[in-house]
Formats: sequence, structure tokens, C-alpha cells
Amino acid sequence: MRFSAVLLAVVSAASVSLAQTASGTGDATFYSAGLGACGVTNTDADFIAAIDAQTFDTFPGAGANPNLNPICHKQVTVTGPDGKTVNVLVTDRCPGCAKGSIDLTPTAFQQLASLDVGRLHGITWTMQ
Repeated sequence: MRFSAVLLAVVSAASVSLAQTASGTGDATFYSAGLGACGVTNTDADFIAAIDAQTFDTFPGAGANPNLNPICHKQVTVTGPDGKTVNVLVTDRCPGCAKGSIDLTPTAFQQLASLDVGRLHGITWTMQ
């Protein structure tokens, strides 16, 4: 009986760990940072992102208080259509982003393309 309880605890922990990842394909845009949904104030010079609202709201463990959402402070690697990448932390929710899209600070966006582009189509992102 004791072995079963330990095995169940290990399997449960592994399941939670595996469930707390996400990825997406869509567009990248940029925005002026400030106080984000995770309760952190950032600046445009920070390498942070606002993840699409659907992913943010349905992330395993998400509840009524967005500051406590387990997606907060997760590292995401964003890859542009030409293969350039940037690593960012999720600190905000993007209500205007389509599922799979991501909003970056200007500093992070410029690692993928010029701000003149405005909207970068065909990006992918993967949570670490």
C-alpha cells in the first residue's frame, strides 16, 4: 500500500509538470509595457510578453486571480519566420491576441524584426 501511494504521488507530480507547458503559432506584435496581469510592472526595455488570453485563462492551475496564474514568469522562446529567436518571460495577458499569438515589448520584438513591420506573421513560440 505504501509503495502505491508513493508511485501515485510521483506520477501525479510528473503529470502536473508535463501539463504546464504550452506552445503556439500566430502573429507577434508589440506593446507598451506597464503593470501586467501577473502583477508585475515592466518597462519597454524588458524582455517580456503578453500571451494570448485563451492560453493565459486556460493554463493548468489558472484561477480567478491572474497574479497567481502558473503561466506567469514562464520562459518562452519566440521564433520568427526567418529563424531568429528571442527568449521572454510571460508577465501579461493579451486580450486582443488571437489564439497562438503573442505581444512583445518593443525591445523583444526588435530581436525578430524592425518595429516598422508592426505585425510579424508566422511566428511560433514554445514554453520552457
